Amino acid sequence: MRQDTIYDNYEQLISHGLTDLRKDALDIAESGIKAVIPYDRTLEYISYNGSDEVGINGKTLKISTTSKIFVVGAGKGSYPIAKALDEIFGSRIDKGFVAVKEGEKRRLPHIEIFESSHPFPDERSEYAAGKIREICDSAGEGDLVFACVTGGSSALVNLPADGITMEELKETNRLLLRSGADIVHMNAVRKHLCNLKGGRIVQYSQPAMVITLTLDTNTPGMPWPDLCLPDPSTFQDAIDVLRNFALWDKVAPSVRNRLLRGAGDPSMETLKSLEGMNQILLSCGNQSVCCQAAAQKAAKLGYRPYILSACMDGEAKDMGIFLAGMANEIVRSSNPFESPCALISGGETTISITGKPEPGGPNQESVFGFTKKLRQKDRVAFVCLDTDGTDGPTDIAGGIGDGLTNDRLAETGISYDEIYSTHCTYRALKELNDDVITGNTGTNVMNIRVVVIR
Repeated sequence: MRQDTIYDNYEQLISHGLTDLRKDALDIAESGIKAVIPYDRTLEYISYNGSDEVGINGKTLKISTTSKIFVVGAGKGSYPIAKALDEIFGSRIDKGFVAVKEGEKRRLPHIEIFESSHPFPDERSEYAAGKIREICDSAGEGDLVFACVTGGSSALVNLPADGITMEELKETNRLLLRSGADIVHMNAVRKHLCNLKGGRIVQYSQPAMVITLTLDTNTPGMPWPDLCLPDPSTFQDAIDVLRNFALWDKVAPSVRNRLLRGAGDPSMETLKSLEGMNQILLSCGNQSVCCQAAAQKAAKLGYRPYILSACMDGEAKDMGIFLAGMANEIVRSSNPFESPCALISGGETTISITGKPEPGGPNQESVFGFTKKLRQKDRVAFVCLDTDGTDGPTDIAGGIGDGLTNDRLAETGISYDEIYSTHCTYRALKELNDDVITGNTGTNVMNIRVVVIR
């Protein structure tokens, strides 16, 4: 059994089906995920001489003996950044607080690691946001605030705006997640209902220097550290999102009232610029890095690697159907690529849900979109994972399928009609022993998809 793998059930996943292709697909995806765990990059960016000099991305910043060092943060990939900072600064850290997803059990000697709620915010999210606000407010001239902010922070920390309860905020998040709205649309709403998002970590920390270490998702106009970046969206954008996705009449009256007030009052608008504020933003990895590392591994395994895109977004099932169509054509006509090849892509998919669904997630849904349309029995395998290790509100990262999946699925008695109507992808993958389990990976750059064709 492999000892160095991120997969908790690696032997199970390669015990059936097209085992050689499955191994290759899993190994390629794993290389991509490992390349964007931000611990090593943080150590490259930040250094400390133990007295009066802090190195930040090759430049030296002088600090006094009275300067305080703070660490705050939130996100599913924030722990490795915090771990590196803890090792660099040790007891020189005056206060540290980082909110991680529930299930992250690792702790640090000088930074408090707090397990918060995801994908839906709750009272823990409000507590965590309050702690971060408290630390930022205490920072002063000459101090340093290191902000570890990655994907997942939108739910992990929330300070509900005046007049909105946590329950109302939670219900708004639930409606958005089920609507099929992408992350840009969802965050346009969430930023206007929270008093921490939209660059406010930087704002609250002034005049201290804020150094943000993040993982960039490559989503156009929406890098992840929205706690440390200005907000390009407006109150009117938030209203339009809720109306366009038929949610306006479903959210609480307090939510509608705040958005309408904000749309008519420019003073309520979120920050549009951080000009004049002391801040530095450093990216510790992104989807392109993930895909490139996966491609390098594919080449080592004898495949011609093709990165289709690092930011392919859309409906999850349709993504799988599209990739299966490409695989079918490659096997049939060597068009547009000649096998053996590996098709690699990143991005974030969504699911449009009606009714009450069973547990599942978009990566799981993509797997079944792929396997239903796949016409080849013995030459193709596909793995689709959320790089943070949790796909939707489930405890698995995603799933794997190959040319034999359809025959095996028929033996379970679960039909594609049932999968598509009830979104029972979690149950179906469990029945097939094709659920990929990694636990918290320590990174989050959306999804990685790997198709291998021999």
